[in-house]
Amino acid sequence: MAAADRYNVKETEAHWQTVWAERDCFRAVEDPARKKYYVLEMFPYPSGRIHMGHLRNYTMGDLVARYRRARGFNVLHPMGWDAFGLPAENAAIQRGAHPAQWTRQNIDAMREQFKPMGLSIDWTREVSTCEPDYYRHEQKMFLDFYKADLAYRTEAWVNWDPVEHTVLANEQVIDGKGWRSGAPVERRKLAQWSFRITRYADDLLAAIKDLERWPDKVRLMQTNWIGRSEGAFLRWDIQGRDDPLDVFTTRPDTLYGASFCALSPNHPLTAELAETNPALKEFVAECARIGTSEEAIETAEKKGFDTGLRAVHPFDPDWTVPIYVANFVLMEYGTGAIFGCPAHDQRDFDFAKKYDLPILTVVAPRDVDVAAFSTDLVAGDEAFVGDGVAVNSDFLNGLSVTDAKRAAIERVDSLGKGEGTVQFRLRDWGVSRQRYWGCPIPVIHCESCGIVPVPEDQLPVTLPEDVDFSAPGNPLDRHPTWKHVDCPTCGKPARRETDTFDTFMESSWYFARFCSPWSETEAFERKAVDYWLPVDQYIGGVEHAVLHLLYSRFFIRALRDCGYLGLAEPFAGLFTQGMVLHEVYMGPDGAWLEPAEVEVLPDGTARRLSDGAPVTVGRAEKMSKSKRNTVDPERILETYGADAARLFIVSDNPPDGDMEWSDAGLEGAWRYVNRVWRLVAEPPVAPAPVGTAVSAADLDRPALDLYKRAHKTIAGVTEDLERFRFNTAVARIRELTNAIPALKGDVKGADAVVRFALETAVRLLNPMVPHVTEQCWTLLGHDRILAESDWPEADPAMCVDDTVTLAVQVNGKLRGNIEVPKDCPKEDAEAAALAVENVRAHTDGKTIRKVVVVPNRIVNIVVG
Repeated sequence: MAAADRYNVKETEAHWQTVWAERDCFRAVEDPARKKYYVLEMFPYPSGRIHMGHLRNYTMGDLVARYRRARGFNVLHPMGWDAFGLPAENAAIQRGAHPAQWTRQNIDAMREQFKPMGLSIDWTREVSTCEPDYYRHEQKMFLDFYKADLAYRTEAWVNWDPVEHTVLANEQVIDGKGWRSGAPVERRKLAQWSFRITRYADDLLAAIKDLERWPDKVRLMQTNWIGRSEGAFLRWDIQGRDDPLDVFTTRPDTLYGASFCALSPNHPLTAELAETNPALKEFVAECARIGTSEEAIETAEKKGFDTGLRAVHPFDPDWTVPIYVANFVLMEYGTGAIFGCPAHDQRDFDFAKKYDLPILTVVAPRDVDVAAFSTDLVAGDEAFVGDGVAVNSDFLNGLSVTDAKRAAIERVDSLGKGEGTVQFRLRDWGVSRQRYWGCPIPVIHCESCGIVPVPEDQLPVTLPEDVDFSAPGNPLDRHPTWKHVDCPTCGKPARRETDTFDTFMESSWYFARFCSPWSETEAFERKAVDYWLPVDQYIGGVEHAVLHLLYSRFFIRALRDCGYLGLAEPFAGLFTQGMVLHEVYMGPDGAWLEPAEVEVLPDGTARRLSDGAPVTVGRAEKMSKSKRNTVDPERILETYGADAARLFIVSDNPPDGDMEWSDAGLEGAWRYVNRVWRLVAEPPVAPAPVGTAVSAADLDRPALDLYKRAHKTIAGVTEDLERFRFNTAVARIRELTNAIPALKGDVKGADAVVRFALETAVRLLNPMVPHVTEQCWTLLGHDRILAESDWPEADPAMCVDDTVTLAVQVNGKLRGNIEVPKDCPKEDAEAAALAVENVRAHTDGKTIRKVVVVPNRIVNIVVG
């Protein structure tokens, strides 16, 4: 084989991408006779440019897809675009462009950026969620959910940006202010469309244990988010009033430590009292400015307002506690009212300290003397929240927390003051958004008929193109004609719903649409989803571990119950990759610098390229625009090619860990790609002809060793890829390619073994670096391309060692090693050990009292 002067990466990668496309290598077709494998990376938002997170995510997904295809699976590996959302609307406002135009241009740009990566994607199944042929089916799903009472409209408390005139998600509230406007956020009660995800709370929680191929941390996060808690509803009588105060608690065992009750600022009793109390009304307004997120509420200073009312303890009619309105009590959890036991809840503890309320210990460590336990106030600055036994609690004294809960519930039930119950932290999913660039909610509001679903034959309800973004708020609200429509039921003038769907809607079922994206009359063909779903391997960031994945799990259940499909879980396997990090650089003026603006010197210091000014080098952090430590994937692909970038991504770190991007690491990957090509183009021994069989019995020892190493590499790499240990797989292949040049041509069987070892290395590397390996495969004389070839199989007999290395000790100290046949006679092992030069040096002139041989492990020589 004659080698070219130099490996031409651009020409080679472009050539093989063309070949794959022309041969339609990656097009997926249902085939019941073949076992399917559905690989999917979380689809991207079309911002206009790919980033390093995309490069890492899709490289790993492509590796899995190519590996599974080689293993004989019928692989589906599609691509689409999560195209609705506020970012596009914001860009339209800033640039004077239309969101649709901006989004479609970005999709075109990103598609062209993705293709040089050499991804084995079936582009015939590409979908974009902002297109009517996608979201018309989503509107139909909503109507079916509405018929099944899974969708409903109600008033809910939301984050309201008074400048933007829109609802903000909790994540868009930063320090109590709108993320874009900077205006203090208000809590408002608005009519919102919601999904009854709580109806499935028990099922969603119970099924987590069966998601065996999900990361434990994600399963725990989902478990905590659903938040099943067993507790009790308690009825506290209010002095001077006929209506009691209903309270939910998970700690009825701490009732004897109660020192106050607290209402949510949005509790009906709070609203009633505020009507005649201006000070309370102002306090409620102040609470509204915190926002609705639990994080914002938990981190805010704990504040309360004493209503002057007192609640009667369920166990003792002579014991009353004050009723406050408190800014940390959520109306959405339980009943919107709590009782506070400061000694055993840190939040209550802080509140009691602030308002000088009693703090009575009623749970103590298990080893305490219950009878002699002091009733002193809790010392220090923290509540005791650990497990223990009840103290100062009358009939509960001495019981464990679990037993005390049960006994307390039985007592309140017998007194008619409450009953045991189960609550969930999970809330119904509010899907209304007051913005333009989203899927229209297919509902019409009629003064005579009320809420009227849009007839199915009028779907899709499309967005008007002539919208005005010159004023804040939702352009659909002020559109002169779009929202005005006749009622489908009575024919009278009515108006369309102007809210659009939360974009989590689109991402909750897109994976099903990929199964048959060309279907016009239905969201997906039943036979297609029955074949392809569930997704066998889903890959994406851990930041989506809760909402996106939980909403998708709910959505599939809702679709099942509406007759769309027959499964409950959308993702059989989940992998969450780590972040891509890079050092941060700061110039002498305090401004962040991009890596391309900086030269890092060999001594670790850095200077600015433009003027040589010194640069402060910071630690590696997640790539972000704010700190300008991003690297342009297009530049990487243009300079080094896709294979080098892909190899660095999968070889530098475990895929679920963070990886630090470095030029040195990329250069190393680039050198190895070239080295593999040279190894094949200029092999150390001329390989035997294609198809030459290897007979292990006819090989000299060096050739046999390399042959066995190749088989062991096949077995090890296969296991590594099954377990997502990409970096160790690459390390094994490197060891093999390092061993090949050591085999000399005069060794019997060298030509056949070199061919086998080269072909093995190329085939194993193919999922990681598909372009150079296709080129090498051709150089090795093959007509069938690797993308259409099978995975190598290891010979189990060649993976078993026929020799072992034994440690040789003298009086328990290591003095050497010997290599002997496996399971050799003890006499042979002893003789070989005594022949080791360093062993002789420590035994000469001494009496050998005993030689202990542990078969296949160690030889210990005892001298005196």
